[in-house]
Amino acid sequence: MKSYDLIIRGGTLVTANGTQQADLAIADERIVELAPEISGSAQAVIDAHLLHIFPGAIDAHVHFNEPGRTAWEGFVSGSRALAAGGTTTFFDMPLNSHPPTIDIASFVAKLAAARASSYVDFGLWGGLVPENLEQLADLAHCGVVGFKAFMSNSGIDDFHAVDDATLYSGMEQAARLGKLVAVHAENDQLTAALAQQAQAAGKTGVKDYLASRPVVAELEAIERAILFAQETGCTLHIVHVSSGRGVRLVAGARARGQDVSCETCPHYLVLTEEDVEELGAVAKCAPPLRSRSEQEALWQHLFAGTLPMVASDHSPAPPQMKLSADFFKVWGGISGCQSLLSLLLTEGYHQRHLPLQTIVAATSAYVARRFQLPDQKGRLEVGADADLSLVALSTPYQLQERDLFYQHPYSPYLGLELRGKIVRTLVRGHTVFLDGEIVGMPKGQFLPSFPLTTTS
Repeated sequence: MKSYDLIIRGGTLVTANGTQQADLAIADERIVELAPEISGSAQAVIDAHLLHIFPGAIDAHVHFNEPGRTAWEGFVSGSRALAAGGTTTFFDMPLNSHPPTIDIASFVAKLAAARASSYVDFGLWGGLVPENLEQLADLAHCGVVGFKAFMSNSGIDDFHAVDDATLYSGMEQAARLGKLVAVHAENDQLTAALAQQAQAAGKTGVKDYLASRPVVAELEAIERAILFAQETGCTLHIVHVSSGRGVRLVAGARARGQDVSCETCPHYLVLTEEDVEELGAVAKCAPPLRSRSEQEALWQHLFAGTLPMVASDHSPAPPQMKLSADFFKVWGGISGCQSLLSLLLTEGYHQRHLPLQTIVAATSAYVARRFQLPDQKGRLEVGADADLSLVALSTPYQLQERDLFYQHPYSPYLGLELRGKIVRTLVRGHTVFLDGEIVGMPKGQFLPSFPLTTTS
């Protein structure tokens, strides 16, 4: 008789190919059997007959700010929030930690901090800034996911935006190193000039900030990044695309054979510019929230498969940084990584009938494939890591401050009525979250990135 570490019985497995009710057996941190009814013994058994089992989400875009700005978030609080939201792997951005991850020393410091404190598995982005072009090869050898660059002001003094020459040269190097470049795509000249004009005229309110970062600033920067990547042969990823027109530019380049992808974020799918006016600083981000028509275009791209990925862009800060009568001076970042999966289930599956397999693809399967994680990540198959999220799919709940595991428990989603409650999260077969509580000690593992090849 076979013996397993854990059997999960009767759950509805959700994969990128559809759903099926089955038992799932785990041994040595891997899924070792999937069957309608698994016989054999196990050290533990979970009854999941009323639950859906998703592959753990992979959030490719978070800012946990450690080391150096751990008071903003940190790997302990950030990874706990992820676990509570059904996410089992994350990629941490090179900013807003201090120092930013732009050389070997800063990489080593961040890696040590994450290994000591993370409850879920992780990868690390390296930075691309004007002063570190000679460090890119070293970062690649460290196993960074890729190189993140800002085409506009990052808002952080120690992480500088790239000019065109730096971006082009960095892309050339990334292509030689087999690494992806991810860009924050906004035209800095345009946004800076509009912001300066507004402030000089004493126009510092919410609407004035929104007007200073128009969609055209995003579209122009996306087109420029695509052109540079085409000329250099660089693999490109556009982060947090806020507009349907932006996705269309990326999809068009991809249709022409270019290796480029993009992501959007839950806040662009759930909130609009009207919500910024109502909620204020808690909903400020860059690019900003857009019109309802742009939002609906993003949903259409998700349904069509031309928008293949959703990431949180979790970017927290102490509450006092969200307090200013001048909206331009308010910290621009949204706290939301804990709600990634629940928001997609609520607004996507329940409200718009977005297929569950599309949600799985956008939050795990595609992400693992695009960033070439080890084969065992992002899927519910024999041989895969037992990274699982057990979800009460139709259970309603209202998100309350007491539910949040962030260092600072605020979010634009507080008070929302959500459907799709995360009951349990397992990382490599170990329960890290159960019924509202974090379980065990940090055991997250580093996932070094392998050189990229063209992916779909």
